[in-house]
Amino acid sequence: MPEPTPLPFATRLWFAWVCFFRVLFDGAFAARAFLAREPAPEPLPPAREPSRLKGKAKAADDDAEKPTEAPTVTAPKKEARQAQEASRQEPRKEPPPDLPAAPPGPPSPEPALQLLALLQREGRLIDFLQQDIASFGDAEIGAAARVIHEGCRKALRDHATVSPVRSEDEGARITIASGYSPAEIKLSGNVGGSPPYTGVLTHRGWRADQIKLPVPVAGHDPHILAPAEVEL
Repeated sequence: MPEPTPLPFATRLWFAWVCFFRVLFDGAFAARAFLAREPAPEPLPPAREPSRLKGKAKAADDDAEKPTEAPTVTAPKKEARQAQEASRQEPRKEPPPDLPAAPPGPPSPEPALQLLALLQREGRLIDFLQQDIASFGDAEIGAAARVIHEGCRKALRDHATVSPVRSEDEGARITIASGYSPAEIKLSGNVGGSPPYTGVLTHRGWRADQIKLPVPVAGHDPHILAPAEVEL
């Protein structure tokens, strides 16, 4: 339905004056004018033609009567299915057992060589031990032992901290309870039965609490305990 042509201003002014009195004195006209304020409802869509509906229904029936084609299996789906079937047929492989850990290698001799070199440098310990002292008198051996003792003691105190394993005085009678460590206590004499044992402490033992060895310089050979000395 085409929209009406807008009225000119003069006509609208006259019409508004007329509508004022009509609305004031005519109730039916006022009701119709009140309803005219709302926008007009949208027109309904035109009814479909029966011929088109029949044609669509017939096309739907034809599609329903057509045989349904099987879905095409793509190559990846076929490969996945074949791999799954192969995995079901193959026996499950058990993981290999854990191999035993390799035994630790021998300890490095360098720390022991360093300590031996320190005892040689400070107290000439290797010279004393390598010397045949059978032909020397006790006085000579005692004088040499005093010098060696002083030097070796200095080297030990400068690079190691040691403490006794047992705090009791040597010669004291002590009791060894069960569960003792054979690395800390060595039993001698008439050993039999089971602990506790009672005996005399003949040596307190020593424990190394700390070792501070010098850091070797580049090119140092730890097997050279003391260099040869040549006087020119």
